[in-house]
Amino acid sequence: MLMFWIQFVLVLGAVLIGIRRGGVSLGLIGGLGVSLLVLGFRSAPSEPPIAVMLIILAVVTASATLQVAGGLDYLVQLTERMLRAHPKYVTILAPLSTFFLTVCCGTGHAVYALLPVISDVALKTGIRPERPMAISSVASQMGITASPVAAAVTFFLGFAAKAGYPVTLVDIIMVTMPAGVLGVLAAAAWSFNRGKDLDKDQEFQARLEDPDFRNTLNANVTTLDQKISTTAKLSVLLFFAGVGSIILLASFPELLPLDHKGKAVAMTTVVQFVMLAFGAFIMFAGNVKAKDIAHSSVFTAGMIAVVSIFGIAWMSDTFISANKGYLIETIGTMVKTAPWTFAIATFCISAFVKSQAATLAITLPLGLALGLPVPLLLGLMPASYAYFFFAFYPSDLAAINMDRTGTTRIGKYLLNHSFMIPGLIGVSTSTVIAYIISRFMF
Repeated sequence: MLMFWIQFVLVLGAVLIGIRRGGVSLGLIGGLGVSLLVLGFRSAPSEPPIAVMLIILAVVTASATLQVAGGLDYLVQLTERMLRAHPKYVTILAPLSTFFLTVCCGTGHAVYALLPVISDVALKTGIRPERPMAISSVASQMGITASPVAAAVTFFLGFAAKAGYPVTLVDIIMVTMPAGVLGVLAAAAWSFNRGKDLDKDQEFQARLEDPDFRNTLNANVTTLDQKISTTAKLSVLLFFAGVGSIILLASFPELLPLDHKGKAVAMTTVVQFVMLAFGAFIMFAGNVKAKDIAHSSVFTAGMIAVVSIFGIAWMSDTFISANKGYLIETIGTMVKTAPWTFAIATFCISAFVKSQAATLAITLPLGLALGLPVPLLLGLMPASYAYFFFAFYPSDLAAINMDRTGTTRIGKYLLNHSFMIPGLIGVSTSTVIAYIISRFMF
């Protein structure tokens, strides 16, 4: 028992230090944790999550190629056209747009180009920008668990395959997509009347007396004057063709060749070569330079995710494998009796580990060790997003900075910020719905 708690403190300390330093440090310190567990406590090292890392690497490379080819700019421009055509419904349409933008691209970082447009549409329509801005930032991250090319989804796919449970990519999306959409809609419905209208907000009206502040509000923000090339449009079609090919092959495994064991090639392998192939198609079609792909923001963020998952997943799996008996004996019965407690634990971990893929890398092996079935873990998957809780995530900070009215903000008491209630409503709703759907599906 004492040895367990010493190792637990070690693992927890490694996670906290990694979070504090940010970037790839979570992965590096995770590797240090593995070294201490193996050499110091004589624990047998588990297998590193190689398949998951390769999936993320392939998807991120294709997404980064799409970004350099101008495909993300084209998607943002299409979204802006829709928002400006229906400005009165920006509080509903904007979060749905950021949600599906993430679903399409596999990363929430695509939202940055859209946030100033959302703020501008709301302001010029007389709608308090906080209403669409806060939920749009939250929705952009909620879309990760519903994206067939997101790191969190591909990690779950690899985890299920390793656990020997036949959960397909289509199964995952059938659970997380409707749950995510309904969660976004619930949070957007609450946001419709939040705060005071700008003409009744005394603080905002007082700031209007400053001519410099008024001038910032009059600035024109748009992507519609940006010329989109034909190759950029083609890159979007090619990227979607890659995603569609994966979904098609996942739906009809009889289309796949057989491996040396006589079974259809694993979808974890299919995702890798299909996304790399379509990334190459985009590169050729758009005449994209390889060095530009490596220097893109999507590629950088993706590589950080790969390194983080490498270290943190390896460390947590090694710790859980070494202490599996004790964990089952002490808390296994409680979690089986009230599985929602595992969702709360996942949520709490995510509040500090600002990556849904990294959160799942920590919690899924623990859930399996506790005897929770894979379908149940799938139903609790939306709870892996909680890094809105402290509002320090880049998309939240970007929403605050891009709201020229100052209505989207962090409050005096840190936790009373614009993202808290929309985030809690969205995540809790989507988790409950995903849990119900998974119970009916499996």
